[in-house]
Amino acid sequence: MTSTAPGPDLRADVPPARKRVLLAAPRGYCAGVDRAVIAVEKALEHYGAPVYVRKEIVHNRHVVDTLAARGAVFVDETDQVPEGARVVFSAHGVSPAVKASAAARNLKTIDATCPLVTKVHKEAVRFAADDFDILLIGHEGHEEVEGTQGHAPEHIQVVNSPADADHVEVRDPERVMWISQTTLSVDETMETVRRLRVRFPHLQDPPSDDICYATQNRQVAVKKLAPACDVVITVGSANSSNSVRLVEVALDAGARSSYRVDKAAEIDPAWLEGATTVGVTSGASVPEILVSDVLAFLAGHGFADVEEVRTATEDLMFSLPRELRADLKAAGEPTGRPRPDGRRRLDVQPV
Repeated sequence: MTSTAPGPDLRADVPPARKRVLLAAPRGYCAGVDRAVIAVEKALEHYGAPVYVRKEIVHNRHVVDTLAARGAVFVDETDQVPEGARVVFSAHGVSPAVKASAAARNLKTIDATCPLVTKVHKEAVRFAADDFDILLIGHEGHEEVEGTQGHAPEHIQVVNSPADADHVEVRDPERVMWISQTTLSVDETMETVRRLRVRFPHLQDPPSDDICYATQNRQVAVKKLAPACDVVITVGSANSSNSVRLVEVALDAGARSSYRVDKAAEIDPAWLEGATTVGVTSGASVPEILVSDVLAFLAGHGFADVEEVRTATEDLMFSLPRELRADLKAAGEPTGRPRPDGRRRLDVQPV
């Protein structure tokens, strides 16, 4: 019988792995969100409080709470707005029925629908007029999907997932087209389209991409950094479709684990145990201040080295809603907008 004495610890002289953060770019506010938030801010400055907002102006709790503190009043439906008052429609868009309801109550409206969502509305109206069956790929019950479906309810059916594609029924397989919610996973959407096309070879594509540039850019950036990450943290609210998709995209792209938080206080330090590389990104409705707070939290846990992983540069801007622009112009107030990188941050700090 032989025994072997413990040998030297070969790891003793090996320096510990460098802890780092890979910070996705682009991240955070897209042009449509920036436009909608500024619209509410300027409405409050110009008209004074209260300014009513139907639904959440964007899907981010911090943004909604901050605007509410300034005098915005968020309601679920227009019948909760006092007759004759002013109401802002959210970036997710509304159906013609909602606009008719507002008109019936003599509400002064500001339509902050993202122009890329409006584009999808116009596609739905155009193809419905040509008597196509329209397959709307998206999440049933999401505000954007409800608004789009409301533009052609007799022609649109919602397809929630690739699996749902196997159960779709249409009137004429040769007159079918698909459109989509703007904030979906690109890969999952294309898989849904592939399965639809197996059943309907004459399926027509939308004239241009419906998934918005910002959603695609944020997913591409996460795919780039995820394979090198032990953990990916996405900053965004639970009802933010594009934020939830980023969590899934990170896992699919090779991250060992992936989490979503509204704010830094929700990060569980246990997620960081044994990690050397943490990826950070944020959904398209997230102000940068929340990302900064997450980076400060990570620095306090040894992840002070931050490297940006940039896959695109965004400079698209949308003008303010026409109703608001007209009133600002009539009052001699500026109707221009600060560049996205230069706009002031929301002044309520995360807790």
